[in-house]
Amino acid sequence: MKIMSFKPDHDGTIAAVDASAGELIYSYEAEKDSFRRYSTINPMTILEAAGSMDAIPDVIAVGGWDTGFSHDAVGYYGIAQGSDVVGERTIFGRKVHFYSSTHERSHLWGCYGMSPFPAGTPCYALIWEGWCGDFYEIDEHLQVVHKGKVMANPGHKYNFLYALADPSAGGTRLENAGKLMALCAYGQTGSPSSEEQALIDFLLPNDVYPLSKEDLRSSPYYNIGVTHQKFTNLARRVSDAIFDSFYTFAKKNLIKGYPLLISGGCGLNCEWNRRWVETNLFSDVFIPPCANDAGSAIGTAVDAMRHFTGNPKIKWNVYSGQPFILDEIDRTGLEVQPLDYGQVASALLSEKVIGWVQGNCEIGPRALGNRSILAAPFSKATHERLNRVKNREGFRPVAPVCLEQDVALHFDLVRPSPYMLLFQRVLDSRLQAITHVDGTARAQTVSQMQNPRLFQLLTSFKAKSGVGVLCNTSLNFNGTGFINRASDLLAYARAVGLDGFVINDAFYLLEEAPLTASS
Repeated sequence: MKIMSFKPDHDGTIAAVDASAGELIYSYEAEKDSFRRYSTINPMTILEAAGSMDAIPDVIAVGGWDTGFSHDAVGYYGIAQGSDVVGERTIFGRKVHFYSSTHERSHLWGCYGMSPFPAGTPCYALIWEGWCGDFYEIDEHLQVVHKGKVMANPGHKYNFLYALADPSAGGTRLENAGKLMALCAYGQTGSPSSEEQALIDFLLPNDVYPLSKEDLRSSPYYNIGVTHQKFTNLARRVSDAIFDSFYTFAKKNLIKGYPLLISGGCGLNCEWNRRWVETNLFSDVFIPPCANDAGSAIGTAVDAMRHFTGNPKIKWNVYSGQPFILDEIDRTGLEVQPLDYGQVASALLSEKVIGWVQGNCEIGPRALGNRSILAAPFSKATHERLNRVKNREGFRPVAPVCLEQDVALHFDLVRPSPYMLLFQRVLDSRLQAITHVDGTARAQTVSQMQNPRLFQLLTSFKAKSGVGVLCNTSLNFNGTGFINRASDLLAYARAVGLDGFVINDAFYLLEEAPLTASS
């Protein structure tokens, strides 16, 4: 049985699952291939996804969304009976099953299905995103109990805070969350001031959506500027207050020590994720790399598979996105050589900034070594250059990628972090380019099994520098999903000043004399 699943609206995604094998076939995100961030599904994504199937799927699954989106699909909320729809459709003359379940269920079953815990393992689940802020319990019979709503709209409140201080923003934007997470590091520790507490007391219990910053024109934080110290202090206190609300609920109500599954856009907040691990309330914590809505199509496919087969678990690989397109490029000014890991490591050590493309795209928003920009991790100047290349604010940090076996040498982390979802404190003072203002980083760990080519490059760089760590940021035009074709990559490299790029087995150097191959 083959299932093709669709996530409507922003973060549009099409996923396919082989239910007979219990395996993810692909997850194609509409923003990838340099479409605008948070894109809806477009005709080319549909054609590409359909072309990757060898036959008409047996099941078409559509994730729930706003009730105005479709007359047939279900809505946004609900996990109980009646929160799914089962029927039939005719596709190109063939009858297929139709399945739809709520957006809430897509997060819950996606996280459960992708987790490393065997089917039947009781788990707690936290779904926190723009709209939801709820805990659930999944028992050994796959029965789901809603443990309670902690807060309405936690993600929107987090986003709103950035807009409140930003003179250029009239309202919230989806990209604000990542920027606010970076700014929280600039906030000073301490208890909230009376002004900060007043804002917290207004914001956290407020169920109104969307909030209007114009209602807070009298606030001392209105258009104050996002880098103002008063605002960064506030950002840190509000972030702590949101987390503490959920932690207080969990400590009182989630007392069985089950593993915790985290899904929803707030699952990309690495500081919160690290704090969940450190609570010791749970036997383990799992966050998928596509915790945001980009993972919802997978979740709806898993829910459909659970409905039709009883199996809620899938095998999957983080590199299950679109394959790279090797279209024609103008090679004027390019020196093209076979990939030599030692040569690329030497280029990086000499402060070159290199695009790195291998195989299929990563699923989810984080570049994990298949659509990355890489650089040496030692210099603050490199951090500044990478933010210029990325055309983003100077307060944004640059993440590191590290050999898994070396992570404890450089960071206070004793567990793998293959999907770049946990903050760590940096222990190695040499790593200036990836150390944020508060001394933290958001490292990805890499093993040979996980990503053999990136592992080999890190190993070669360590042999030359003594450090198996590199800067790793996403390969994309500003405001778009990952670059996924050679012509776009070359245009980008020339526009922003990359020194070269690797595509699979070839190393392209831009307007430079060829480097000598390593011996």
